[in-house]
Amino acid sequence: MKVILLQDVKSLGKKGEIVTVNDGYARNMILPKKLGVEANNKNLNDLKLQNQHAQKVAQEQLEAAKQLAEDIKDKVVEVKIKAGEGGRTFGSVSTKEISTAVKEQLGLDLDKKKMVMTEPIKSLGTFEVPVKLHSKVTGTLRVKVTEA
Repeated sequence: MKVILLQDVKSLGKKGEIVTVNDGYARNMILPKKLGVEANNKNLNDLKLQNQHAQKVAQEQLEAAKQLAEDIKDKVVEVKIKAGEGGRTFGSVSTKEISTAVKEQLGLDLDKKKMVMTEPIKSLGTFEVPVKLHSKVTGTLRVKVTEA
């Protein structure tokens, strides 16, 4: 019997896959526990529509991420930090501080976990911080660190 899986089933397949199983396994395990439905014409059509919708949503998210990357490319965010003699800073600038500054200055909501900093910013100046907006899109945010 062909079955469309509604959930991931260990050693059988992932959600949305069409798998062939024994009739007894389908009647006694898959169907009663709502792990899958029989692969008839109506259910196959529903699966096709769900896949099309998921692709459309994924494409919209990708376009939104590309647009956001374009928006932040030319903008500069200013972060103030305490500094001593000779421009030596006390501490470093974290992604949390950058995220807060972006929200205050640009009105954008960038998650601090999406900012990829190889090392913390420990000096004054302008730095480029990569921001992972989507699995396929990485934007660059310029951060200007000044003395408080």
